[in-house]
Amino acid sequence: MTITQLRYILAVAEHQSFTKAADQIFVTQPTLSMQIQKLEEELDILIFNRSKKPVQLTAIGEKLINQARNIVVESERLQDVVDIEKGFIGGVFKLGIIPTVMPTLLPMFLRNFSNKYPKVRLKIEELNTDEIITKINDGYLDAAIAATPLKHTKIKERPLYYEPFVGYIPENHRLSSKMKLEVPDLDIDDILLLEDGHCFRDGIINLCKTSKAAGEDKFQLESGSFETLIKLSNEGLGMTLLPYLHTLDISEKLQKNIKYFSEPSPAREVSLIYSVNELKLQVINALYEVISGVIRGAIAFHNVKIISPVKKK
Repeated sequence: MTITQLRYILAVAEHQSFTKAADQIFVTQPTLSMQIQKLEEELDILIFNRSKKPVQLTAIGEKLINQARNIVVESERLQDVVDIEKGFIGGVFKLGIIPTVMPTLLPMFLRNFSNKYPKVRLKIEELNTDEIITKINDGYLDAAIAATPLKHTKIKERPLYYEPFVGYIPENHRLSSKMKLEVPDLDIDDILLLEDGHCFRDGIINLCKTSKAAGEDKFQLESGSFETLIKLSNEGLGMTLLPYLHTLDISEKLQKNIKYFSEPSPAREVSLIYSVNELKLQVINALYEVISGVIRGAIAFHNVKIISPVKKK
């Protein structure tokens, strides 16, 4: 039994496909299959049910996979201990980013970070918050960028910035003549939302629940992207709320539809999060410093009121 073989079965368990797993870990599919078969022969068991599509773990495979994950994670921590002692900032670093942050924040810091720390090989994945929490706890991610607070005892949160909510209100909307928005102006039935699973959507719902204008949660139009919400809004189907950084890419022609809130502006907290047992702290500190540096000039808001996502029941 080798660490490599354990990495292979973890990859197949994650992707539920021998082909996809081989692509992700940069080996040929025959090599991966042969090594897993050797491990199964050594243990005299079947780890995967290959007749199922997608590939599924057997009952004994389910029991083995958690132990395999622990062994692989602990083996990687040996190198982390050495890197800490040497002050080395490099190696593979797996970073998750939520969808409502990735398109705006990533272009702002990635080139800067790569130039400053060329020995770090970032593996970046776009994931929702629930997936991020699971992958951090399972050791699949070294860190992530997400909206907080999450209040998970096993996850540390380091706030990076506070991003105000901004209204996108087309002409002829009931609020188009207002210079500044107020929270009581909001009506949940009049707001175009992201589809379920996005924490920014949850933050808006939570914000509207503090408004006297909020009615029942009736969501007739939802989308997976802010761009679609803006287009729907331009068609007269309602207003929407955007994170401030997203408004920087809106065309000059449509900037007139942007409305800011009276202070304190509702905002979300965006943090760098990682396991309380994480050892790659040099890379985490480097990421924190680079992102904080580039974001400082982009968001000049200071008087904000943090809106947390609604808690799922």
